Amino acid sequence: MFEQVAEPIATPATRGAWLRDWRVLAIDGFDVDVADTPGNVEEFGRTKAGNGESAFPKARVLALTECGTHAFLAAQVGPWSDGEQTLSMPLYSRLNRGELLTADRNFYSFAAWDRATATGADCLWRLRSGIPLPVVEVLADGTYLSMLTTKNIRATRRQKILAAARAGTLADCPQAVDDRGLPVAHIVRVIEYDIPDREGNGTGELIVLVTSILDPQAARADELAEAYHLRWEQETAHDQLKTHLRGPGRILRSRLPDLVHQEIWAWLLVHYATSVLITRAAEAADIDPDRISFTRTLRIIRRTAIATADISPSGLD
Repeated sequence: MFEQVAEPIATPATRGAWLRDWRVLAIDGFDVDVADTPGNVEEFGRTKAGNGESAFPKARVLALTECGTHAFLAAQVGPWSDGEQTLSMPLYSRLNRGELLTADRNFYSFAAWDRATATGADCLWRLRSGIPLPVVEVLADGTYLSMLTTKNIRATRRQKILAAARAGTLADCPQAVDDRGLPVAHIVRVIEYDIPDREGNGTGELIVLVTSILDPQAARADELAEAYHLRWEQETAHDQLKTHLRGPGRILRSRLPDLVHQEIWAWLLVHYATSVLITRAAEAADIDPDRISFTRTLRIIRRTAIATADISPSGLD
């Protein structure tokens, strides 16, 4: 049911949901405590910390989220032992042209980037340190073009591909594809900036972003930096789901793995419906959906549901 219902809900009138003509999305994960039963332990597993284990089994949920509306558009549910990169791979095929996917530095791999951009969507991802970014061309706005490559190619081949990229002949370079005709390199645009430290010791944090939007005229560096930080809206969606909709500290009640999966999808459905209601109300008032309280909306929904349940079916004849 979630797969049939969930779709992007922001319209051109939705504030805070767009970077120019791109719909801004984010990908991230969260964990869910489930009932402590043998079946759930076997299905989902426990986290390990120090010499002990978590009190409850934990399911891991990876989701694509529409940043401006906090709506979950697609998700993967798996055991705690499945890493975020593993669960995220099937979600990239759900992307569409005209969307801009943001992701933090834990998600990058060449395979993930290749799969996401193959859909026609654009990406804006932060890279962790240690990933080489050779300069292909310095652009007028201070950003520069670089090249991402797979790990399983030799240094001499990588240098040939880089030389072709700098010469503008990458499309004609036979070393730039593998035996199946698939690319082993992608040109990206790099945006670097620092965030002033909060403690005042003068150290700041360097942020390195790569994007498939290569033309500075299509999106300025400051616009992309601002769009990347919209990914934190997904953390708000997680808080709405886990703290306000489920309730703080509560454990999912299902004692069988199949019912845990069912409960998680129902949970996501209710959050999606609430996000739709908030977004439509925000559009009617011409305000950002962030300005409408999720908690108050949830109270209104619950009161309405209870009031409707009080009507006797016999009175509907």
